Amino acid sequence: MEQIANRITLRGTLMCLPQFSHENHGKQFFRFTLEVPRLSGAVDLLPVVAESQILNEIDLSGGEMLTVEGQVRSHNIRTDGIRRLLIFVFANKITAEDGAPVNDCVVQGLLCKEPTFRRTPLGREICDVMLAVPRAFHRADYLPCILWGRTAQEAAQRHTRDCIRISGRLQSRIYTKLTEEGAIERTAYEVSALTAEFPEEPM
Repeated sequence: MEQIANRITLRGTLMCLPQFSHENHGKQFFRFTLEVPRLSGAVDLLPVVAESQILNEIDLSGGEMLTVEGQVRSHNIRTDGIRRLLIFVFANKITAEDGAPVNDCVVQGLLCKEPTFRRTPLGREICDVMLAVPRAFHRADYLPCILWGRTAQEAAQRHTRDCIRISGRLQSRIYTKLTEEGAIERTAYEVSALTAEFPEEPM
């Protein structure tokens, strides 16, 4: 089993035309939102960042849906003195093809803080973890993940720097944050685990 993993495949509907995001090392990157329905009928609205060259190679005659292959990434920004963690999908390949919606994600990393275990009012067990997923050039992506039931119980027994490998989906969740200006609606992104493994070997 590979020790370091970060990959995601999405298939969904393009919500709007890509908008310029930023330029890095002479390359231009664009951002767009992909709408990916769940089996439950709910919909995840997921941000995707892609280099202009990848977008220029898309043949839209293949269908109305896009398939995106890449990695889940994070980026810290500071706005008005407040740090926020942005989560997005960094696309390595994009194709236009119709088919069933896909939201398949695998991440493996080290816990960078102690897990948070809780129960819903109906008694469902949930564990929130933050994974530091290694990236090239000694960097890391910090990805919030949520585990359920038995895997939540197992994750709750782990500690900082323990390794977890999660297979699941990237989901969006709308929440309300109370500020001095009043209530603000925001969107959080997290990897929701279908399965989890706890490798003993160091990464």
